[in-house]
Amino acid sequence: MTEPVRDNGYDDFLDALASGEPYYLESPSGNGWLPPREIDPETGERGLTEAPLPETGEILTSTITHVAGPAFADDAPFVVAIAEFGPVRITGQVRGIAHEDVEIGQAVTIDVGTNESGERLVIFEPA
Repeated sequence: MTEPVRDNGYDDFLDALASGEPYYLESPSGNGWLPPREIDPETGERGLTEAPLPETGEILTSTITHVAGPAFADDAPFVVAIAEFGPVRITGQVRGIAHEDVEIGQAVTIDVGTNESGERLVIFEPA
């Protein structure tokens, strides 16, 4: 079996999330980004530093996926949401709540889960 290719920025973020020490990258002007970033794309600033990700976020938007690509086909239907955690917006799969009960403005926590294929992904659960 072939080992999965490691996406250093994304996998490093998932590793930090799984270890309970999630972070984002903050520019000198306070903009937040997820790794990998070396330059703030809004300001061109360098010197981004790691900052702790807030423990809870807020759902900004969500959708129920009924027909998914091959890696997630066995998971369907599922809810995908964008949640704001301080200065960063993160996309993840919502778990621990009925699909129809996911609401804009709902407080969520962030963690790492797996899909039915065993691939790691960002998940949100009600706070």
